[in-house]
Amino acid sequence: MKDFPYTEKKDTRSGFGAGLLELGRTNPDVVALCADLTGSLKMDAFQKEFPERFFQVGIAEANMMGIAAGMTIGGKIPFTGTFANFSTGRVYDQIRQSIAYSGKNVKICASHAGLTLGEDGATHQILEDVGMMKMLPHMTVINPCDFNQTKAATIAIAAYEGPVYLRFGRPAVPNFTPADQKFEIGKAVMLNEGTDVSIFATGHLVWKAILAGKILAEKGINAEIINIHTIKPLDAEAILASVAKTKCAVSAEEHQLNGGLGDSIAQLLGRQMPSPLEMVGVNDSFGESGTPDQLMEKYGLNEQSIVAAAERAISRKKA
Repeated sequence: MKDFPYTEKKDTRSGFGAGLLELGRTNPDVVALCADLTGSLKMDAFQKEFPERFFQVGIAEANMMGIAAGMTIGGKIPFTGTFANFSTGRVYDQIRQSIAYSGKNVKICASHAGLTLGEDGATHQILEDVGMMKMLPHMTVINPCDFNQTKAATIAIAAYEGPVYLRFGRPAVPNFTPADQKFEIGKAVMLNEGTDVSIFATGHLVWKAILAGKILAEKGINAEIINIHTIKPLDAEAILASVAKTKCAVSAEEHQLNGGLGDSIAQLLGRQMPSPLEMVGVNDSFGESGTPDQLMEKYGLNEQSIVAAAERAISRKKA
């Protein structure tokens, strides 16, 4: 099992803020809109340096999506920013009708996703957003794993023509991917080659998958670990190649099992390569208030759950 050293923990929302600021300096067509959460989304540096390209719309998220859609007609590249719950659930009609339907070049940037929002509780801890967004035709769905990858993804989506949903979070997590990485939309990242089980992880669960891989290695199990940062379009080629080798798989995500990454992988394997698949995620439940670590443990979104899922998947392999 490879080592993945890191020197610091950083929140992925700060990666978004850093990427947005860099885009502001390099692409004059990039504009930013925020729904009264500038500091929380780390958009304040962009606002300070480019006040004429920053639009504070207030607590009016649906209006923000409509404004962003209109800006694309004039050639602008709007990045909208608010919490994931308000970026999707509150404005789904506007996204569907004004952005996805006509393929508008809007970048929907969503922070504070999943259980790791913590103490704010179930009303804010959206766990259905990936499913909602991936079902929309024309929509690309990206869920990076650390600060560096979130920054790289933010920069990359500005050059992509079409609507994008970019999901990130509040907690500080290990920053272990290269600072100079090239982010390729739709291309999974091989983290550790293995032969016994494929672990496909996204977002905050990528680091948990790495920790699980180390535990499995101590048990004599060689896990292949792949970072699925783009959930749509899914890197079917990478997934099928891995499962063809290992003959079983685990998905890991901070999202409902229904509609998430595991759901997409299950559809792919069911159509092309039926294989044992175990899923780590939230099982048809809302969240609750608690610290991020407490919630991740209670809902089974940790390395121990990934290890157990891997062992179950291996046990289901045909002799």
